[in-house]
Amino acid sequence: MTGQGEIVHIGGYTAHSGGRGTGIVAARRDPGSGELTPLGTVAVTPSPSFLTRHPRLPVLYAVNELPDGQVSAFAVDADGGLTSLGTRPTGGAEPCHLAVAGGGGHLVVANYGGGSVTVFPLDPDGVPGERSDLVEHEGHGPDPERQDRGHAHMVSPDPGRGPLLAVDLGTDSIYRYDLDGASGRLVPRAPRVRTTPGAGPRHLARHPDGRRCWVAGELDGSVTAYELTGDGALHQRGRVEASDRTGHVQPSEIAVGPDGRFLYVANRGVGTVAVFAVTGGLPELVAEVDTGGEWPRHFALAGEHLYVADERADMIRVFRVDATTGVPAPVGEPVAVSSPTCVLP
Repeated sequence: MTGQGEIVHIGGYTAHSGGRGTGIVAARRDPGSGELTPLGTVAVTPSPSFLTRHPRLPVLYAVNELPDGQVSAFAVDADGGLTSLGTRPTGGAEPCHLAVAGGGGHLVVANYGGGSVTVFPLDPDGVPGERSDLVEHEGHGPDPERQDRGHAHMVSPDPGRGPLLAVDLGTDSIYRYDLDGASGRLVPRAPRVRTTPGAGPRHLARHPDGRRCWVAGELDGSVTAYELTGDGALHQRGRVEASDRTGHVQPSEIAVGPDGRFLYVANRGVGTVAVFAVTGGLPELVAEVDTGGEWPRHFALAGEHLYVADERADMIRVFRVDATTGVPAPVGEPVAVSSPTCVLP
């Protein structure tokens, strides 16, 4: 953070993937109004479709969603500028998600096209070394076009001591792994968790209580509730529709509000963010808000604001979230960003 606000980084698709972006864009966020002021492209890198930060170090990581997948690391300065720390091949096609695990010691990557998960050790400066593991998922789902093989879509480290969860759209599965900190290898926990056939699980959101999580089904337009037990098992508690709108519904991002009372789901096709109360058993729809675009690919909660990246409308839309009802309302004008796919406050 600087004296003039907080820095937000935005990833997106470049021409390498049919997009219109040029790399990673920085913007300054006013915590009071929520306003974003674009600062321009701060790293020219191919299709940085998902970004994450190191939990302790001023280092940002990006996937490069290419047929020959890569990850890139950058040192972050106080004004949001990025300096390259290097690029590593993931060993899998089209990486689409990544997270720092092992208390900051490892970077874990989901390769969508490769249907695999890659691990990189991080040195004391947060720089990725040679990959220490590559695990491929086997199997398929009932959709012959989207589920012909494994398609790892998200990696979710446990903030405590539980297993890392890898969400695979292609095999309708959530894989559980223990990360061996010494070797940097993933040790599978059997059995894998099977979702409803054809659900196409995309992203997973954990509740702050550590006991509950919800999974967005990209292919069947669902939100499925799970209970996490102390031994790392997941037990399905039920399923609800991600949207009550008619038309094509293709959920993308899912996240829990900071106080744990509300769950947010972005729905592509109908162009909405659905708000669910999660204080009871299954999620209960509270409201569904139009985003002003058709394809909300990702969103991020920051303070009392919600930032929605609409990939096809070339914009970031800013919302203020009502603290009592949890419902977002748009503020200001959309911020022009080409082919945005990830917002990282």
